[in-house]
Parts: sequence; structure tokens; C-alpha cells
Amino acid sequence: MKKIYLIRHCEAKGQPSEAPLTDRGFNQAIHLSEFFGDVPIDRIIASPYKRAVQSIEALAKRINIEIETNELLTERVLSTHNLTDWFEKLKDTFDDLQLKFEGGESSKEAMKRIVEVVEGVFKSAHQNTIIVTHGNLLSLLLKHFNNEFGFDDWRNLRNPDVFLLKNENNKVTFERILMESSNE
Repeated sequence: MKKIYLIRHCEAKGQPSEAPLTDRGFNQAIHLSEFFGDVPIDRIIASPYKRAVQSIEALAKRINIEIETNELLTERVLSTHNLTDWFEKLKDTFDDLQLKFEGGESSKEAMKRIVEVVEGVFKSAHQNTIIVTHGNLLSLLLKHFNNEFGFDDWRNLRNPDVFLLKNENNKVTFERILMESSNE
């Protein structure tokens, strides 16, 4: 059985690609490292955004695995224009996966990117992989495997958040993994 641990990055100082983790986010990253300390991880893939890489650096150093960055895991762009009602527009994209705003990606397009990464991992020789990405993209992946996963589930994600995706006999399931004290 192949396992993928999906991680939403730790708390960051903002949304730009170069935004680093907050002090609290760095503490969360250390906690992630401790949490995964006994899990046999073969591979780590992360969004190239600074907050995603920093979220998993402590673990990568601890288990001596190089972090692979993958552009397909970057944050979804809802629009290149400043949308004052972005929250409502984002909600609409969970209901209509084809809905697209100027300069942005539809949910379907963003979903396709992360599904491609996950399918590649499932086809690889690796048994236990960590993927570090962003909340919206992670939500869209989970929606791909369970259409009931929606906007409210996205709203309830934490920084960090961890889900275990399992592929057993070509049946993919997922569950949320709760980490004690992950938000300290």
C-alpha cells in the first residue's frame, strides 16, 4: 500500500511566494519534524514557495532526504486582479469547477496539476511520500477523490494540516491526521 502524507504549509507571514514562516510557523515545522520522526519517509516533494519548503526543512534534515520542489504544487491563482469579493468568488469555484476569473485558474485546472503529481507518486517506487502544498490546492485534490469535500472543508483547514492519502488495490482513500499541539 502506497501512502502520501499531504501537508498544508505552516503559518506564514503572507501570500507572496517569498513569504517566510512566522516564528510560530517555524515552531510548527519543528513539531512536524517530531511528528514524522518515526514514519519511514522515502521522498519529500514541496511547492517551491518559501513557506512550503520551510515547513518541511527540519524533517528533511533530520531524515537526510532532499526536498524536491515541483511547480505544479504552487498556490492556485484565483485571479490576477484584486478581487474585493475573493472569498465569495472562491466559494463559487468549489460549486462550479470550470469557473475562471481573469488571469486565474479554474478549480478543474488547478486540480489537474496536483492530481498529476499524486498520480506520478503512486506510479513511482516510493512507498511513503510527503507532499507539501497550499490549502486551496490540497482541498481541490481531496475534492477530486471525494466530491463532498468542499468550501467549508477548505475554510476549516489549519496551518499546518496533514492528510494521509492511501492507494490500496487502486482504491484511493484519505483521512485527516490530527497532531497534538500543532498550533503552538
